[in-house]
Amino acid sequence: MRDLGLLMLRLAFGGLLSAHGAQKLFGSFEGHGLEGTGKFFEKIGFQPGKQWAFMAGFGEFGGGLLTALGFLHPVGPITTVAPMAVAWGRVHWGKPIFATQGGAELPATNIAIAVALALVGPGKLSIDGMFGIRPHPAVAALVSAGVAAGTLMALSQPTPEPVAQPPEQPQTEQSPQREPVATS
Repeated sequence: MRDLGLLMLRLAFGGLLSAHGAQKLFGSFEGHGLEGTGKFFEKIGFQPGKQWAFMAGFGEFGGGLLTALGFLHPVGPITTVAPMAVAWGRVHWGKPIFATQGGAELPATNIAIAVALALVGPGKLSIDGMFGIRPHPAVAALVSAGVAAGTLMALSQPTPEPVAQPPEQPQTEQSPQREPVATS
């Protein structure tokens, strides 16, 4: 039952995260692809946006796929932590925790699942389990160091200054809104 539970968790987590990465990389599943995602990344301060979008998409797609397959464990779950930590720190930071309020509920849940899977292992119902593959512990240490360095690099990118919006003028019955006059 333990191995079946791990398989279900790996497939759900890895499959969904891989699909999320495919949205960024390929525009699959109504995603915006590298162009659209890159433009969003530039708006939140990542320059050049397209390269940062590729890195995030690669971490989600590749890490999710390796996790779902249970291949080269723990590389997959460790790799997924970076884009989730960056999403939490750059997009969801300072908001209430729940997703309905723009918070980091989903990235936090994904990080917890990734760390738990990395610690527990993929189970027997995995490529590693079926073929007896056991990557050297140095591989996990190297991937973890790369994830930590990439996350720190991403979170150290300058945050763009918010664009100030002019205050709205209240409308009253005595002062109707006028159409702007074109000047040359």
